Amino acid sequence: MPDNRTTGSWEPPEIFEHDDLIAASDDVLGRPDIAFSEKETVFRINTLGLDWDMGVMVYEPNDETKIPTGANGRKVGLFLLHGGAGDYRSMQKLARMICGKFGYKVTSMTYPGRLYLPDPSRNWPGDTVNTDGTVRTPIWLDGETISPDDYEVVHDQSLRARYGTRIAARARPGTMFYDRMAAWPAAFEEAMKTICRDHFPDGEYSIYLHGHSTGGPFVHMLCQRVDNIAGVVGIENSPFGYMYQKMVGYEWPDPFNDVVIRTWRDIARYKGAEVRSQEGEEALMRLPWVMEDVFEAWQSGVHLAQFKAEYMLHYANIGTLTEAAKAAATRLNLNEDETAALIAQYAGYTRELSGPNDKRVPPILLSICKHSRDHTEKAYREVVTPMFAAMNPAPKVRVVKLGTGTHGYEKPEEGLPMGLVPSIARMWDEAIMNGYYVAN
Repeated sequence: MPDNRTTGSWEPPEIFEHDDLIAASDDVLGRPDIAFSEKETVFRINTLGLDWDMGVMVYEPNDETKIPTGANGRKVGLFLLHGGAGDYRSMQKLARMICGKFGYKVTSMTYPGRLYLPDPSRNWPGDTVNTDGTVRTPIWLDGETISPDDYEVVHDQSLRARYGTRIAARARPGTMFYDRMAAWPAAFEEAMKTICRDHFPDGEYSIYLHGHSTGGPFVHMLCQRVDNIAGVVGIENSPFGYMYQKMVGYEWPDPFNDVVIRTWRDIARYKGAEVRSQEGEEALMRLPWVMEDVFEAWQSGVHLAQFKAEYMLHYANIGTLTEAAKAAATRLNLNEDETAALIAQYAGYTRELSGPNDKRVPPILLSICKHSRDHTEKAYREVVTPMFAAMNPAPKVRVVKLGTGTHGYEKPEEGLPMGLVPSIARMWDEAIMNGYYVAN
């Protein structure tokens, strides 16, 4: 690969072939280990008149001199966000690999409400849907609970072809649950900015962002809101919300006060597409086996939060975001101008900022797996890349097609004992060290 630390002329491969992925993985796994520590911090912020307890896991070398300096002369910091189902543990394999082999300081944030605060293990008890019909609900503040009287359980089949029957907890107006559902987008932004400020001081660090799946729109949103963010390093991360809506072809239909409760169906909707891509139509002939794998995978992950409130931002549903902002404004007794500003703030989370004083979108390096359900070559060629190119000014964006892998890119494969994590980490490191993010 070409190499230039000052002009930004380094380029990734268009295709990262299967054999090359294995070779890169072997190289990284064979490197000496860097001793590091990992520490969870729970911190409290106040946003839109409400307190929120947020969790972040911080990984850093025991010897600070091991933290490398990128091509721009600043220390390298990596900010991670997990996907729609879990908490920071979903990114643990990636965080430990990058800190333990490359020496980066890494923060891995948990979405608002996802951390199981009552238990130090952070394991959610039971299943997401209880035998009495009640469901698992978020915990946004230590000691605060949601009663079954605070919500209605909704069963929806409007998107059955993609999701099966969806189950949601619909917060009732007048409850704290409802108020939180109207306010969490602002808390999400504030938490991300707080972590960047506290752990990656401007002038000392450059920050690189990765958000898996649902985390993608949030790190894209963040990239213009913190001065020392240098760019996005991606694999299977959704782009800005308005782009993702075009990728999938529809707006998310639910009201803002719905928390979608995940079940085994959310494993099945990925598994079906993946085995079809890997094995062809013949995979349907072993459907009982496939479903056994689905149920086993569900049980192995049921200790994670397995609920999701972030669809309205992920899918850029401006109408729903507007209703959320109005509900928050009503609670706060905001005037007409203040309400309009909050509505604009929420809508702005779904796309790039384009004002004369706004930071431009920094360089972005994306990669998509061969057997991904949603992050397909066609979607990126026809939708994502052209939409980035239409920005003014347009950022540097490259999309690397990976020779294997699924949306859960950390899953082991033959020759890839840690999935694609080591290979992708090496490509990101090459980009950072060889100047990809220096020029835009």
